[in-house]
Amino acid sequence: MVGRTPRIKEPQLHRDRLFWLEQRPAEQGRTTLMLRPSPGAEAIELTPGEWNLRSRVHEYGGGVVAVDRGPDGAGTGELVVVVVNDRDRCLWRLETDQPGGEPRRLTEPGERAFADGLIDGRRRRWIGVMEAGGLDQLVAVPLEGGEPQLLRQALDFCGYAALSPDGAQLAWVEWQQPHMPWDRSQLWLADVEPGGGLGPARLIAGSGAPGQPEACSVFQPLWLPNGDLVVANDRHGWWNLERLEAAGSGPWQRLLPMEAEFAMPQWVYGMRTTVCDGQQLVAAACVQGRWQLGRVLLNDPGPGGSKDGPLARWEPIPCPFDDLEALWAENGQLVAVAANGSTEAGLLSLDLNSNRWRHQPAAPGQAAVSGSPAEALWFEGYGGRPTHAWYHPPKGGDHADAPLLVKGHSGPTGMAHTGLNPAIQYWTSRGWGVVDVNYGGSTGFGRAYRERLDGLWGVVDVADCAAAAHALVAAGRASSERVAIEGGSAGGFTVLAALCFSDGFRVGACRYAVADLAGLASSSHRFEARYLDGLVGPWPAERSTYEARSPLRHANRIRCPVIFFQGLQDQVVPPEQTERIVAALAANRIPVELHRFAAEGHGFRSGAVQIEVLESTEAFFRKHLAL
Repeated sequence: MVGRTPRIKEPQLHRDRLFWLEQRPAEQGRTTLMLRPSPGAEAIELTPGEWNLRSRVHEYGGGVVAVDRGPDGAGTGELVVVVVNDRDRCLWRLETDQPGGEPRRLTEPGERAFADGLIDGRRRRWIGVMEAGGLDQLVAVPLEGGEPQLLRQALDFCGYAALSPDGAQLAWVEWQQPHMPWDRSQLWLADVEPGGGLGPARLIAGSGAPGQPEACSVFQPLWLPNGDLVVANDRHGWWNLERLEAAGSGPWQRLLPMEAEFAMPQWVYGMRTTVCDGQQLVAAACVQGRWQLGRVLLNDPGPGGSKDGPLARWEPIPCPFDDLEALWAENGQLVAVAANGSTEAGLLSLDLNSNRWRHQPAAPGQAAVSGSPAEALWFEGYGGRPTHAWYHPPKGGDHADAPLLVKGHSGPTGMAHTGLNPAIQYWTSRGWGVVDVNYGGSTGFGRAYRERLDGLWGVVDVADCAAAAHALVAAGRASSERVAIEGGSAGGFTVLAALCFSDGFRVGACRYAVADLAGLASSSHRFEARYLDGLVGPWPAERSTYEARSPLRHANRIRCPVIFFQGLQDQVVPPEQTERIVAALAANRIPVELHRFAAEGHGFRSGAVQIEVLESTEAFFRKHLAL
């Protein structure tokens, strides 16, 4: 399953036509655009066999396809499709209404990258982000091709542009170093002038906006048909939905005060948690680590409501999926990427009038899997605070002699999910328990939970992973002599730090792991160039803290076997970091293995590579735990 199951991304509905991206591990991670021309029809592939749709903006990309109605913007004419081709990093237009038609390149190759676009049908142009010269720009590119027109020069980063229904206003999000978009970000608004340019920009929400705190962030502006603007804002401690009425003169209204997150950390473009089908507002909300789908009933606070209470009511939609992303809706129909504990991520299609749904697996015809569903585990973490994890017991039931695998998710601003994960079931089907830890700093539990990691990366995450393992061992669900830990990227740093600075782990596995914090701070790519200021401390003023927590500087404290996996094209964690810590462990006579992959970068896309990682890790663990 790991080697052949495609990953579904960015589904969109347009006049009953369903588009989605499909990343195929069996084709070395190539991503292609798929189309189902009508309900029940066979899917067809729109992009030629050698094309790979991928954006390199901020290295992590996302937002590589824009689809919209024709020139009048009202649902007539041809469907316009613009994609980012990784081969030349240019924008290309696909002719969906002319089978076999040649794609048309809209921009020329150069030292720039594009992402996160929308189609402005009235003005016959693509609007989105262009990264060039170390800065982000909002630009417009004619649908007939030509040089990008500058609309807005951001101080650092920008994106998530949304055009009002009448095409008269544009809203977008910006953020500046040293902050990440989930720490502090801003919502800007400008009028679109007759010539297509933007008028004076106004800061209307988020960090530093009038009446709003400095420490807050916004996510995914969305226009409603009546001209109201909706955004998720965490100024009250949770990413809750707020509305600005079309007049724009009144204050923002908090629609649903809930201990729930209506947003995700903005690592990539193309994220959507709130949509409008033209009549109703629908959202995905994360409550206690599980996602749920529901309607936001505007101006209907429900029984007991008052003018001083909530301005909307949350009505859950019956749906068996609790891992949701990439929502899109149109005319009473909703699509999303959805999964649960027994179903891998696939395309969810839901009729919003009847609540009838259909789930299309990413690999049609694949046999059903009897998985090990996630159990919520709350335990006492760093500082005695309640901390969350998902525990997957081994097939056949857990017991005091069972081996346990502790997983630290990447990010570290991310979260452990509940959807069926073949890489986790690989372990549970072989008798392992797996605990996927939402250590302090994870998303899905409010801003205060996220801020637990501020200045304490390598401390809180390590303590929480060790505490999760201890809780399961103390409960008689795992063996203290058979505890392994694994992770990739930031999760790989947590692995190495745990092996250096905590007890209880007997073996470790790292994928493209951060080993040297000082090296990362001085050489990281632009998006994360100041990320560690918040996680560790300002660089280089806090150099001593960086050195004290860097596993590479304390490799002599690692006394158990470790296996490493590294892509040689990695632009986030340079291969040299991994080479150095492997050499240090070998010099200390610690059993160590290093697997290099010439064609891989940060995050492995090839199915063959993913299989090799799993099988090599299991063999390594079996050998050194004497299983």
